[in-house]
Amino acid sequence: MSLYTEYLNEIETRKAEGLHPKPIDDGALVQELIAQIQDAAHPHRKDSLEFFIYNTLPGTTSAAGVKAAFLKQIILGQAVVAEITPDFAFELLSHMKGGPSVEMLLDLALGDDDAIAAKAGEVLKTQVFLYEADMDRLSTAYRDGNAIARDVLESYSKAEFFTKLPDVEDEIKVVSYIAAEGDISTDLLSPGNQAHSRSDRELHGKCMISPEAQAEIQKLQEQHPDKRVMLVAEKGTMGVGSSRMSGVNNVALWTGKKASPYVPFVNFAPVVAGTNGISPIFLTTVGVTGGIGLDLKNWVKKVGPDGKPLVNNDGNPILEQKYSVETGTVLTINTRDKKLYNEAGDQELVDVSSAFTPQKVEFMKAGSSYAVVFGKKLQTFAAETLGVEAAAVFAPSKEVSVEGQGLTAVEKIFNKNAVGVAEGKTLHAGSDVRVKVNIVGSQDTTGLMTSQELEAMAATVISPTVDGAYQSGCHTASVWDKKAQANIPRLMKFMNNFGLITARDPRDGYHAMTDVIHKVLNDITVDDWDIIIGGDSHTRMSKGVAFGADSGTVALALATGEATMPIPESVKVTFKGKMADHMDFRDVVHATQAQMLQQFGDNVFQGRVIEVHIGTLLADQAFTFTDWTAEMKAKASICISEDETLIGSLELAKARIQVMIDKGMDNEAGTLKGLIAKADKRISQIRTGEKPALTPDDNAKYFAEVVVDLDVIDEPMIADPDVNNTDASRRYTHDTIRPVSYYGGEKKVDLGFVGSCMVHKGDMKIVAQMLKNLEEAQGKVEFKAPLVVAAPTYNIIDELKAEGDWEILQKYSGFEFDDMFPKSTARTEYENILYLERPGCNLCMGNQEKAAKGDTVLATSTRLFQGRVVEDSAEKKGESLLASTPVVVLSAILGRTPSSEEYKSAVKGIDLTKFAPPAEAPGTSRSVHF
Repeated sequence: MSLYTEYLNEIETRKAEGLHPKPIDDGALVQELIAQIQDAAHPHRKDSLEFFIYNTLPGTTSAAGVKAAFLKQIILGQAVVAEITPDFAFELLSHMKGGPSVEMLLDLALGDDDAIAAKAGEVLKTQVFLYEADMDRLSTAYRDGNAIARDVLESYSKAEFFTKLPDVEDEIKVVSYIAAEGDISTDLLSPGNQAHSRSDRELHGKCMISPEAQAEIQKLQEQHPDKRVMLVAEKGTMGVGSSRMSGVNNVALWTGKKASPYVPFVNFAPVVAGTNGISPIFLTTVGVTGGIGLDLKNWVKKVGPDGKPLVNNDGNPILEQKYSVETGTVLTINTRDKKLYNEAGDQELVDVSSAFTPQKVEFMKAGSSYAVVFGKKLQTFAAETLGVEAAAVFAPSKEVSVEGQGLTAVEKIFNKNAVGVAEGKTLHAGSDVRVKVNIVGSQDTTGLMTSQELEAMAATVISPTVDGAYQSGCHTASVWDKKAQANIPRLMKFMNNFGLITARDPRDGYHAMTDVIHKVLNDITVDDWDIIIGGDSHTRMSKGVAFGADSGTVALALATGEATMPIPESVKVTFKGKMADHMDFRDVVHATQAQMLQQFGDNVFQGRVIEVHIGTLLADQAFTFTDWTAEMKAKASICISEDETLIGSLELAKARIQVMIDKGMDNEAGTLKGLIAKADKRISQIRTGEKPALTPDDNAKYFAEVVVDLDVIDEPMIADPDVNNTDASRRYTHDTIRPVSYYGGEKKVDLGFVGSCMVHKGDMKIVAQMLKNLEEAQGKVEFKAPLVVAAPTYNIIDELKAEGDWEILQKYSGFEFDDMFPKSTARTEYENILYLERPGCNLCMGNQEKAAKGDTVLATSTRLFQGRVVEDSAEKKGESLLASTPVVVLSAILGRTPSSEEYKSAVKGIDLTKFAPPAEAPGTSRSVHF
């Protein structure tokens, strides 16, 4: 059977699902298309021509290579296709973004035919995705006196690829569509359980919100053909939970503009909005697609005569509507004066200037943020080659420097890693900065999209300036189903070839790892001055500063070793008092959020960096705090550690990296060995006093300072989705933090889950110790609800085995994962037993395993969004409550939430994760898990 026949069969299958033919990335199939196009009598010639022109993916796919080479033949007259003239062939090449297409254009521009060379040069002037090899060819030709090369370089030095693009419209008419009330998780836009289809954009687009919502959006488009649909989070924040490029892609697919007539299902320029704006990491993704993200402020807190916000019986602020954005409302965005108006444009509703900074407008004009990044790099290269000053085209980076003001920890890291800043210049929060990225992480449900982005931007190898990069397999670890079997090996092969350390060896040289990516990145980050970019909102390390990002930003960091962003403001978090013996550090984490809201009323963490002065906690335990800051809606977090504690964390990281090396995971470049050497250097700097652990300056300026009182935390804290709150905007947020006594020891628990990136080795030991205690006290352990336990990494399991804890877990498990025979189907029913699951995200992701519909789940994880861990049933709403490991274990054993007394009794004598606030002067106190 030919590849074309297989493709036709696939087309019929997709047609039955209401889908168009899948875009082609296989060069061998394109070869068959070309053969059929060149055969005038071939029965499939017409369809083959359509597929070749309109359905072949650009960039560095093998399909793009074959297509570009054939278009070059047409331009040179070596092949004749009546429907593709040489001029049309040039137009097709201009839409292919880079890689083989740029190579062909350079061949033509630097060739012997003057007329063809001139045309190729004109097309080259519009291209921005050039790499070192392409630039070397241009500069060599220029030095050899080639006139076309000079002409192209002069155009690049003036950034005509940008200046000749149409400007953003002065007025943009939008029609609103309320996607939901309250915070909108990116799960609504791109559900985690549909992660397998993200790289198939049309198929994945069908999962956005609901079929009914999609129909309503289409109806609005029919009624308002001259307007853009604006997706709104009413009374909430848009895009909480993750950056999720697939979510923005889906919004763009349904509401945006087509990027190219010759590239299917790639849209850009979506418009999204929220009463409380856009989640910071999601807003970055909106910029990647040249979109607009608006902070509507259409509901405001009602205030009393004393000027203080009025609250309802639940203690929540009463909101009053400033103006309506109900579905179907037509509004006018004036991009010139940066205001939102009514339809007529004569009533100002809100200032939206934050959505139209000079940099964001450039993204909108260019159609993406990384087109601007590559464009700036190309302009700099051209100007340097010609020996001229680059034309002042792009908005100058905003530089904020306050004389006499010290630096926060994040400001210090940004200044240290800044690129292109004048020597001696000190930048503060609000400055726009290009920074070197040290560590990059790609995870498996966004990895295929990252590989597509790398192909689209014509990248073939990781930037040599990146210290280390890792491709995980944790988000699809639970079930080795047909989708995973098809996607994961292909992803690992691509990333391994690109230069990343990969969880799975394409050559099967080592055991496939499914370690949680955040835990691996936490280990391979070996410098507290590092900047980390990862394809997940929980890219929050306890060393350095880490930013969760979309698949495109991850691709850009891998390809260029850089990222561009403003230096964020910081909120300082310190602690006072003493942590009670019966409390776990997870309760301190939850209490931090609750006390912050009590102190300020509003979430001062949102969109800012949390600088947490933990100091005495090792990296594993400190990560529990930094990880949770994603749910606090913070942009990132920084852990301030004492010298001795940081050294201990680095020694632990070295040991775990060595294990990866021993397993055969290092590459030819010796990336992992290089990280150990870097850790040794950092340890030496600390020990000699040359460069102590990172601390802020005493006179640093913070947006706010939160002091957490440990003395008032006397019982476990639970983050509750509050699914039955009469105010829909208050449901499924992470802001409802309740003490365990709130439930009176009566709330039924249907399933417990200990796992995800929020747990560390100590949590696994706590589970084992609780089982031991119950066995000693009662002679046996009985579960009244299922308990799912998933260790975050294989390293941790190996350590538990060596220390005797895994044996206890095995003794009481009714199921233990077997990597020789991994599950091929997701579990749908649970017995009241202990399940020892494969390392990975498991229930927290919700894309493979889920609790039974309508269950009440008590979990250590981070996700309580509707439908994520558990879906609703016809009779009952599913709910995922979040708590510490001992609370979860005890609840599974009891089948209900414990009373405060039951909890205190159950954890007596157990080595919980303790925390002692650092002394004012550097000390040597260590956590009990040191």
